[in-house]
Amino acid sequence: MSESATVLKSTGKWYTVELSHGEVVTARIRGRMRLDGLRTTNPIAVGDRVILDDSSDDEGIRSITDYEERRNCIVRKSTNLSKQKQILASNVDRAYLMVTIKSPVTQLAFVDRFLVAAESFRIPVTLLFNKIDLYDADELEYIDALIYMYESIGYPGYKISAENEENITFLQEEIKSNQVMISGHSGVGKSTLINKLDPTLDLRTGIISSAHQQGQHTTTFAEMHKLQSGGYIIDTPGIRAFGIVDLDKAVISHYFPEMREIIHECKFNNCQHINEPKCAVKKALEADEIYENRYYSYVQLMEEDETEVYRKNDYK
Repeated sequence: MSESATVLKSTGKWYTVELSHGEVVTARIRGRMRLDGLRTTNPIAVGDRVILDDSSDDEGIRSITDYEERRNCIVRKSTNLSKQKQILASNVDRAYLMVTIKSPVTQLAFVDRFLVAAESFRIPVTLLFNKIDLYDADELEYIDALIYMYESIGYPGYKISAENEENITFLQEEIKSNQVMISGHSGVGKSTLINKLDPTLDLRTGIISSAHQQGQHTTTFAEMHKLQSGGYIIDTPGIRAFGIVDLDKAVISHYFPEMREIIHECKFNNCQHINEPKCAVKKALEADEIYENRYYSYVQLMEEDETEVYRKNDYK
């Protein structure tokens, strides 16, 4: 008799899964299952619901025989030469993207790409602008402007210091009864934040490279943690670049909420909002009703070569 479980951690071919009654066991994929044809580096992802064979081997390892259909997932283009995409997490109720404007710098194009990936599966996103204790008055004013911009198109934003429990208590309430994901570059403070939300986890935190102002990887594989206050939080490895995959360029504008609201006003149904006449998006851009940097992120995605292996870290 088989039973279902939730994937807490994936380390190559080995998986840590939680059974419905709370027991945590180790499992691995049996044979090729029905994964053939999936061009992914990880056919089973953290957050997936999987089906286990009732029996275990001599070492107590269970076998994954199938997986349930995903509600959604966050996917990016893989840096692996032989695969097309990497599933970062699945069945996500909300994603939190941690952003820092220094130590390390999070470029806005990276933020926008993440938001597009989430929009494609209708996953709500909250932006957490971390390390506010390190910023001067001008930098804090800049963050306020970013929060205003993103909130105006539907993405809540908060200024936080992951070291300060007082300004992150709202997260505990939001996460309760949910399965959420936290992401961002290495060094933005993901592990520090999770440790503050649940000190019993004691996740390893990293340091910032003084040479490049980038974080050192402390999380190698995505892992989902059960918080004592309730809910699950998926901690993803630090993401250096975010390549969009499996999105038809004809509909990318639909994943920019500010464009989605007005594209029906374009003269042509197949308007790509770049050089076409009587384009509502270009008109809104000229009237400063669409932010220029957001539009530039859109153009980058439209001009990107989908067949290119994605190793970039040159967002402007």
